[in-house]
Amino acid sequence: MLPESVGFSREGDVGVLELRRVAKRNALDDVTVLGLERFVSAPPEGVRALVLCAAGEHFSAGLDLTDVQARDLPASIAHSRSWHRAFDALQFGTLPVVAALQGATIGGGLELAAACHVRVAERSAYYALPEGQRGIFLGGGGSVRLPRLIGTARVMDMMLTGRVYDAEEGHALGISQYLVDAGAGRAKAIELAHRIASNASFSNFAILQALPRIADASPAIGYFAEALVAGAATNDEEAKQRVQAFLDKRAAKVTKT
Repeated sequence: MLPESVGFSREGDVGVLELRRVAKRNALDDVTVLGLERFVSAPPEGVRALVLCAAGEHFSAGLDLTDVQARDLPASIAHSRSWHRAFDALQFGTLPVVAALQGATIGGGLELAAACHVRVAERSAYYALPEGQRGIFLGGGGSVRLPRLIGTARVMDMMLTGRVYDAEEGHALGISQYLVDAGAGRAKAIELAHRIASNASFSNFAILQALPRIADASPAIGYFAEALVAGAATNDEEAKQRVQAFLDKRAAKVTKT
């Protein structure tokens, strides 16, 4: 199901997807993007969480400009919508996705990272949106996702001026949730993915599917949707067993480590 530009391996119930276009700084072409969509739409049985990482020094330098073709307006819109569909499949799929970022995470690469649920950045990571300098515009959902992460004004600044944020700046802004030393990103992402995979299945499903939609809803609709999801969760059989295990002191308490 995967093109040569994407590798897959397993570590128990965690799947690891690796971008493998090192000579292109893992720039994204349609074959790669649509291959990711096919995979996350029908993941292997038994995989409960994914790690998305990249070979080489860079996560992704963005859209492979050699893949840009002269298209009329309807075809150009359809092309952008195909990337939207692929990244939506990642964000709203059945599996939580932890991204491990290093080096260039720019343009379409940053759009891809923003579609993941948890992002671990190595200190080598840097972020940019050079679309303004290239005469193009965001086409992979970045104009929707990135303002929610860092604010519209910052996204506008990055696109207009070519501003580049380093890993520490990006972490402070909220691009990444974890910041680690060079070479430690993948291991940290896998560690987090195993932790996520150990959660109750329905809880993970609700967090992926309901939480972002509740956040986008009006307060009244959000509260009502939250009550529905909370009711469904507490009536899930696995949840009942986990709550009982906690009451029986068979489950660990939350502590600060």
